[in-house]
Amino acid sequence: MPPLRTALLQSSGRLGDTAGNLKALDEAAARAAQGGAGLLVTSEMFLTGYALEIEDIAALAEPADGPSAAAIGEIARRHGVAVLYGYPERGGEAVFNAAQLIGPDGVRLANYRKTHLFGCFEQDAFTPGDTPVVQADLGGLRIGIMICYDVEFPENVRAHALAGTDLLLVPTAQMHPFQFVAEQLVPVRAFENQMYIAYVNRTGPEGEFEFVGLSCLASPDGVTRTRAGRGEELVFGEADPELLSASRTNNPYLRDRRPGLYASLI
Repeated sequence: MPPLRTALLQSSGRLGDTAGNLKALDEAAARAAQGGAGLLVTSEMFLTGYALEIEDIAALAEPADGPSAAAIGEIARRHGVAVLYGYPERGGEAVFNAAQLIGPDGVRLANYRKTHLFGCFEQDAFTPGDTPVVQADLGGLRIGIMICYDVEFPENVRAHALAGTDLLLVPTAQMHPFQFVAEQLVPVRAFENQMYIAYVNRTGPEGEFEFVGLSCLASPDGVTRTRAGRGEELVFGEADPELLSASRTNNPYLRDRRPGLYASLI
């Protein structure tokens, strides 16, 4: 089974400009396809921007099958590249911080709602999701989805490992001074859970926030396979099923677990 070449779009897009961000996504998908990628991953809230007023987030929120999903489905189909994008999702009266995976044929594969909301801004703007493990199959791999703060909870990532996730996609809005998450925590999570993790950040100043970039693809052997800098960038890495299988054979973490000792965690 060939590796899944994955493109990480490190960009904040344009704040409040859905149409402009769709255009930027179309251009990035073309570049990803030219670079041989089968999957393009964007940052948290890429579709609208992150540092919006709460009323603007609510106004820009769309259902998972809304017009932007249709437009991104067409982008994915035209370029033959699967797309994972962050956006504010309208679900009834609630608004969720969400990420949706659309396949290279334009079909929606999975939609995830952020379960752990970071800080007062997110807790005021969004309703937390209640489904910790959302997965889809793509390119011979089991794909999982999280958003930003979710990956900082070890129980969350371990739940994905136990459910068979091979490649965990984590669109993020990682801000100063927490860059150690991208630099250190994400590769450790990949190693201790024996999976690939694509962690894709925003970059630069936005409202009161300063996003640090440093997007990466970390592999199950703890190696960072690709790493972006601090600016706008499209970087590529490969999720290799053969490396994944060999690493899982050699690393005993999941085999050596003793769940009976962990009851106090819940």
